Amino acid sequence: MKALMLITTMFFIIYSSHAGPSKYEEAMQENISKLYASRTVEEYQEVINKFDRIAAMETDKWEPLYYAGFGYIMMATESKEATVKDKYLDLALEKITAGTKLQPQESELIALEGFVHMIRVTVDPATRGAQYSGLSMQAYGRAVELNPDNPRALYLMAQIEYGTAQFFGSDTGEACAKLELAIEKFDTYVPDSPLAPAWGKGGAIASMERCK
Repeated sequence: MKALMLITTMFFIIYSSHAGPSKYEEAMQENISKLYASRTVEEYQEVINKFDRIAAMETDKWEPLYYAGFGYIMMATESKEATVKDKYLDLALEKITAGTKLQPQESELIALEGFVHMIRVTVDPATRGAQYSGLSMQAYGRAVELNPDNPRALYLMAQIEYGTAQFFGSDTGEACAKLELAIEKFDTYVPDSPLAPAWGKGGAIASMERCK
């Protein structure tokens, strides 16, 4: 009997180690690739709709909500009118809030919330800077606290620090040092899931050009 149990256990271990991604992971990976390849509002909306359908079926998963939120932020950056930007950012925040209810300690979700506030600043820095820069920095600080190795949290924090320093004519050295650290983290960070966010390194490298 012991021999039979041992063989059964070994079979289970071998089977598990060779098991491929689940249907959920396959669907997510396919749509994450589409999201990263999207360039127009229409393309973003199409893939967001797919994340919404996945989220409706996988009600305990935060990743579909994260990527739907990221898609709405990208739509906001593509839009010219302030009211349209705000509409997309409101939708992004809805998704992120729903995700944080499932995973309150997820650094990536908190960093994405900071990204929403940062884009609101860009709509009108003079009137919105004081309010939304503070909210943005608060979120990035929390994201880094939860995961000091999160390269996106460091990159986005460096962005708002650089913009704030530039706006007030202050030294941008601290922001540039943080940006350099973010790039290092992008090279060494090992995500804990194949569905983990992977965006940001190109933007960080491009932003570093301003520091030279």
